[in-house]
Formats: sequence, C-alpha cells, structure tokens
Amino acid sequence: MNLHALRIYCSVASKKSVTEAAKALLISQPAVTMQIRNLEKETGLTLMVPKGRGIELTEAGEFLFKQAVRLFDMEADIEKKLEQYKKGEQEELRLSSTYLPANFLLPAWLAKFKNQFPLVHVNVYSGNSEQAIDKLLHYQTDVAFVVKEKWTEPDIALSHIMDIHYWFIVPKGHKYDGKEVMLSDLVQEPFIMRETGSSTREILFSLFKIHGVEPPYIGLQLHGFNESIRAVIAGYGVMLAPSLAVQDHLDRKEIGRTKVQGIEVKRPVYLCRRKADKHMPLTLKHFLELVKDETM
Repeated sequence: MNLHALRIYCSVASKKSVTEAAKALLISQPAVTMQIRNLEKETGLTLMVPKGRGIELTEAGEFLFKQAVRLFDMEADIEKKLEQYKKGEQEELRLSSTYLPANFLLPAWLAKFKNQFPLVHVNVYSGNSEQAIDKLLHYQTDVAFVVKEKWTEPDIALSHIMDIHYWFIVPKGHKYDGKEVMLSDLVQEPFIMRETGSSTREILFSLFKIHGVEPPYIGLQLHGFNESIRAVIAGYGVMLAPSLAVQDHLDRKEIGRTKVQGIEVKRPVYLCRRKADKHMPLTLKHFLELVKDETM
C-alpha cells in the first residue's frame, strides 16, 4: 500500500475536507484528489463520498482511517524510541489505567519498581476504560490496567490480574453496622449514589432489578468515590464501594460495613496489551514480573 497516499487520506479523513487537507499539507487540491483516487484504485474500494462541501467516509473508509492512524502512531513511537537510543536517554515505562488501579494498586507497585530501577522514567495516564484502551491502541502507552467486564476490542490481549470486591458501607454505629441483612431491608435506608454513567451505579441498579427490589431513595448523588466515602464517614447514607477504597477507613473504625444476604459483588482487573506486539521491552518485562509477584 502506498503510505504517502495513505497519509494524505488520513488528513482528508480527519478534516472531512479535501480543501482543508490540501491547505494543511501545502499541496494542491487536485494532487490530494489524485492520491485518494489512486488509493481507492489500489484497494478496490470506495473510501469516501461527497457530502455538502466536504466528504463522508464509507464503512470501509472508516476502518482504513482507524487502522492507518494506529499505523502512523506506531511509526511515531518507533522513531521516538530510536531517537532515545541514539541520545542514550533513560528507559521509559508508559502506563494507562482506570481509576481504581491507578489510585489503589499502581502507586505501591510503581514505588517498589522505582526502588529497583530508579533510572526508568515512568508516565501514568488515568482515565475511563475507553480512554485507557485508546492510549494503548495508539501506542501512547505500553500497557493498560482496566476494570471492565465486557470486552469487544479484538486487538487487545487480556490477562486477568485480580478481582476487586465491593462492599456496602454505612456510618459507624448504624443499626446495620456489622450485620447481615436482606437487600429489601437495606434499600429502606437513604443511599449515596454515583453519577449517571458510573459503573458502580449501574451495578447497583442491576442488583435491584435482579432481586426484584425497588431502587432506594437517593439521598445524595456525588461525582467520585472520595466525596461519597466522606459523606458516609460524616454519618450519612449507604454506599456500595470498592474494598480497596474503604479498607483503611474500616480499619480505623471510621465507617461500618453491612453484608447483604446472598449478594457478593466483585469486578475484574485486566492487564491489557496489544495483540500485535510480539516483542516485550525489558523494562516492561521487569514491571510485569513485579505485578505478577504482588498479585499471586
């Protein structure tokens, strides 16, 4: 495949305009059009069609654009690493992660890793599962740690690391503190809920539906685990929270825990790598060996 034509195609696809791509690339509009036609001839597919003053990608065009962006991201990553080798720069470890691993697992692992390999430069990007995976697929990170149940990404290789248990917590001294109750009884208490779209909120409402229980009164809706836990510490509400986030508070007797009869909630943590990667850098290998030792 003509990579020069593919670069021009990516510019047109991203700007949705032949004219704008020509301006950005500092070449004539007919030259851009010719390269797109050559690419379509080479692939035997229609990649884009006119739409108003711009263009619209076909299904095949969308696929090619997505894969081409990854290809050129990989090229940029290769060039960056080769430049680092030439300059004798320190090795780099780049990670992306969702909230829970980034806040409650990675700090301890990375502290131990840095004590063993102090010269390795570490970058951690935190975001939702889509953002963490996107950075991995576009060669902006080398590995991703993601809490997620359903997977549809065919280019990701998954390794299950551990499960994170979720507990129902209540204010210290609450009538259900330290007791096992029915879900139907617990929902009579006011709940602290995460925002709409939160996976924890979705888990809760799935539990209510499965067990045929009417959702509870939402006493507070907060954006974030820390804010929600602080409200429980202050003496208000019931909350479903990851054990990693509340264990220290339980140990310090700042909150209480309630067990719900017949219900155990846990979510998987996956280590994600690109299937296309056949070679593992030594720095990454050392880090993943450490993670394996810590989670066995």
